[in-house]
Amino acid sequence: SLWNAVLLVCIKNVGFQRYHHDETAYSNLDDLVTALWLHFFKQPLDQVPHYFHDVAEYLKSWFFNAQWFEVFDFEACLNSGPDAAKDDFSSICNAYFERENSAYRFVNGQLTEITSKEEIDAVEFAIQDNRLNGGARGHLRSALSLMNDKENPDFRNSIKESISSVESVARQLLNDEKATLGQALKLLERRGDLHTALKSAFSSLYGYTNDADGIRHALMDESKLTKADARFMLVVCSAFTNYLSLIPI
Repeated sequence: SLWNAVLLVCIKNVGFQRYHHDETAYSNLDDLVTALWLHFFKQPLDQVPHYFHDVAEYLKSWFFNAQWFEVFDFEACLNSGPDAAKDDFSSICNAYFERENSAYRFVNGQLTEITSKEEIDAVEFAIQDNRLNGGARGHLRSALSLMNDKENPDFRNSIKESISSVESVARQLLNDEKATLGQALKLLERRGDLHTALKSAFSSLYGYTNDADGIRHALMDESKLTKADARFMLVVCSAFTNYLSLIPI
């Protein structure tokens, strides 16, 4: 199914400049092929096949002999290709992931282990929401990236980035760059912008990241953290930043 996505979005849409039929260097996918050889296969560029049909055969042969996680990395690399194909490629892959009951989905261009449509929508909406300041969106992108690093996932710092996104929005609302999230939540409650129960719930989560065994302290045993912890905090913090973005400044 994932190979069919590669065929539909990339290989079958290849085009060539006049008088250069089937030559890789004169195709509309030359930049993508170059990026694959440079950053994914990490092979010399002078070994890129001259003819595109040989490129396609090479990719297919590699694809069906690769480990599943290598295929996922390959798909993620392709999704960083031509802008015109990104949305189609993500949508097609996500449809296949859902059909095959995979635990993975493309979220904001990254393959991540989130299966709920509501979770995906919450994260993507927050990252793309222009009402949020650039710092908040940057924290969420970093949280997503740190969580999804297949070679060296950093759940501790992913959680820190998630909570920092909420801090950033709260400071924006209060126009106070020095305010902590705890202080900001109290002020928002006092202003009538935040229900007491919701403030208490998020204060408890914030406390989890700041107590003696919390995420922001060196005493936290890294081995206790799992992807589930990081995913939970990413989704909750994304949803909460979406909520805060609706509050008038």
